[in-house]
Amino acid sequence: MFDSWSKECRKKIILPSDLKATSEKIKRHQKLVTLNGSFDLLHAGHLYMLQEAKKQGDCLLVALNSDESIKQYKSKDRPIISLHHRLEMMAALQCVDYVTWFEETDPLKILSLIKPHVHVNGSEYGKTCLEADLINQQGGTLHIVDLKDGLSTSNIVEKIRTICV
Repeated sequence: MFDSWSKECRKKIILPSDLKATSEKIKRHQKLVTLNGSFDLLHAGHLYMLQEAKKQGDCLLVALNSDESIKQYKSKDRPIISLHHRLEMMAALQCVDYVTWFEETDPLKILSLIKPHVHVNGSEYGKTCLEADLINQQGGTLHIVDLKDGLSTSNIVEKIRTICV
């Protein structure tokens, strides 16, 4: 699946089956930060959030929603970019240390395996986001990042639709 990728990108992939053991190993020596989402049509708003997340610790692990989970919680027309390509783009970013994926529509199961020191979320979800209770119960910290105005995949898709009409 990852054979055509650069060696550097392949080294950043954590298979879901290896996630718990790898996370535990990382946390022995580093402050582990997580961020999750679809990251469909990667844009400058995503990059800002990723860079802010990286500032919260030593190691940034990004968990991407699978294509099927995105279809379930966003739209049958999404994602625009397949998981394979979203993983590759995420792994190519300097600020990202590791990338994995999950099949569920929410990240609670994967976060319960990882148990990050810090979990980062966008301000559209706020401090009472879905992940807040779990992160607190696990002894972690929730860090909220303000979004950049006008930079969302939905806004970009709408702009493209307007131009193409």
